[in-house]
Amino acid sequence: MDKYLICGLGNPGDEYAGTRHNTGFMVLDAFAKASNICFEDRRYGFVAETSLKGRKVFLLKPTTFMNLSGNAVRYWLNEEKIDQSRLLVVSDDVALPLGDFRLKANGSNGGHNGLGHIMQLIGQNFARLRVGIGNDYPRGGQIDWVLGHYSDDDMKVLQPTIDMAVDIIKSFVLQGIDNTMNQYNKLGKKH
Repeated sequence: MDKYLICGLGNPGDEYAGTRHNTGFMVLDAFAKASNICFEDRRYGFVAETSLKGRKVFLLKPTTFMNLSGNAVRYWLNEEKIDQSRLLVVSDDVALPLGDFRLKANGSNGGHNGLGHIMQLIGQNFARLRVGIGNDYPRGGQIDWVLGHYSDDDMKVLQPTIDMAVDIIKSFVLQGIDNTMNQYNKLGKKH
């Protein structure tokens, strides 16, 4: 059976729930809810399992904290013998406006520490879905911004993107990265 690892980046702990930096967690929570599955506290992360048309899908929310996300990703790829081409990492991105998204087959970390650590440990050849959180912060205020909570108005903009991200994950598993990029990237710009 083909196996896939979908990793949503974020930080564990109630104080980080609903923050911009936990957008990856929020996407995976939405996917789990839509699939009627629950996360279990496992090694290096919260893990949920499901299957899509005969393909096994592992959802991973690392508990290593953002800057060490690669430890969890590398462990679960090895543990489940999942090929890197079947890894999709969902992260927040300050370079994209709130609610915009970009799906890529590989590339740089874009200054994102979680993606950077994953790339240090496994290289850059994995798919990533970057979800825009905007960058409406003063100079030097990036840390406070990414660790800040979404407002209700922010969520009205973001929720349709989270819902679409659930469909993107399904498409990635069923159709692969190239077909999924062709289908969805044109929908990724709202602004």
